[in-house]
Amino acid sequence: MMHNESALAFDATKPDIDESAFQEMDWKDFYVEVEEELPPKMLEPLGRPVTISCFVDANYAGNVVTCWLHSGVLIFLMNAPIIWFSKQQNTVESSSFGSEFVAARIARDLIVSLRIKLRMFGCPIDGPANVFCDNQGVMKNASLPESTLKQEAQRD
Repeated sequence: MMHNESALAFDATKPDIDESAFQEMDWKDFYVEVEEELPPKMLEPLGRPVTISCFVDANYAGNVVTCWLHSGVLIFLMNAPIIWFSKQQNTVESSSFGSEFVAARIARDLIVSLRIKLRMFGCPIDGPANVFCDNQGVMKNASLPESTLKQEAQRD
């Protein structure tokens, strides 16, 4: 069946994110003089910078028969969804913390590859990607330099 009247809309407006809800992190003591690796032979960035936002979640033991985990990642460029990923994880975790952390790693890999593609197209990127996750333990362990990699009780 053909859809001759179909169209794909791209919302190029910048997402409205309340930055006051986030804690500023200083990673300079941990990663001295580290910068994002830029692809060789990339084009000169032109035009308005784009914002990348990512929503990540995992379904811990969602399949009651196999107890396999499912990861879900949705990545927006400005306000338009451009990457959606939903897949059964290849590992079995003993907690929701582990499954959420695996999903966050998948999201990071997708964001890195998107940033490289955008830079190769000559598209300027507005700062780091905004990553949203519903597991406080994962977010704390992934974003606070002084935290150690350990499971914590989830607080709502």
